Amino acid sequence: MITSNTSNTTDATREAVQALLGRMGEGDPARIAELFAERVDWKLDWPAEEHGRAVTPWIRDRSTRAEVADHFRQIGEHHVSGEAGNVIERILVDGADAVVTGEIRQTARPTGRPYRARIALYLTVENGLVTRYHVYEDSLAVAQAFQSHG
Repeated sequence: MITSNTSNTTDATREAVQALLGRMGEGDPARIAELFAERVDWKLDWPAEEHGRAVTPWIRDRSTRAEVADHFRQIGEHHVSGEAGNVIERILVDGADAVVTGEIRQTARPTGRPYRARIALYLTVENGLVTRYHVYEDSLAVAQAFQSHG
């Protein structure tokens, strides 16, 4: 049986996740970061250095709201503006936790190569703010779009 408290938490989490996704779609790093706690458990699933991390500097662990804003600022700097077409397929919410699945559709600014990458976000929301942000993505697709073939 679902209690009212669990239902309220689930509703609040869903609302916060939808607000986050909306702001991510708008692309304003400062407004996105406002939805994160001052300290955040931030992880990105990414392979070793030789797989492209050097050309994707935004992909690294973070721990503060200011670093969150920097992450989204760097994404904007390394992608072609106006060529994103991200797709959200599912938002699954259970209490304070949520999982978002979908596909990132971007174009790498340095190479001009478009890419699509499957993605899952694992989020936790506490007191209306995101406290956990773990990203699982098709890192090979991202790395290949950014690597030069010279």
